[in-house]
Amino acid sequence: MNLSRSLRLVVMLFVFACTVGCDQTTKHLARSKLGERGFVLLPGGWGELRLAENPGAFLSWGDSLPKSFRVTLFTIAAGTGLAGLLVYLVWGRRLSGLVFMGLGLVCAGGFSNLIDRITQHGLVSDFIFIQIGPLHTGVFNVADVVILIGGALVAVDFWRRRHEHAQSR
Repeated sequence: MNLSRSLRLVVMLFVFACTVGCDQTTKHLARSKLGERGFVLLPGGWGELRLAENPGAFLSWGDSLPKSFRVTLFTIAAGTGLAGLLVYLVWGRRLSGLVFMGLGLVCAGGFSNLIDRITQHGLVSDFIFIQIGPLHTGVFNVADVVILIGGALVAVDFWRRRHEHAQSR
């Protein structure tokens, strides 16, 4: 994808505005409304909305690490890595459209969770829990969904290129 640097920047600003806007709005609502109620059941018993302040990463990984190490890893190191990824996305030239959008979504979702870490004393607000029969998710948020979609786009591009390469042999 050979987009100009300015167009890549505009696309990233749009992706960031949509992702951070939606994620931070839903987290604010969860903190203000679910904090009072505890939880709200989803229709059909498919899960619930419940507030969980997560000191760790995805699915609470690392939540038992010492606080100073969590701050270093999940705020400083992750923030530095996300800033580097954003610079690469805006100035990098050799990215397919799927990889550009996928990494852009990962970056935007990561920054939104980083905003939580900075403003919520090292915690990320999670509030969505889905359950279908005995199967269930951990508690997550909109930014986590955006990050997973971004990762899936990168994986699809990788699979597609690998499949094309195997067929060209």
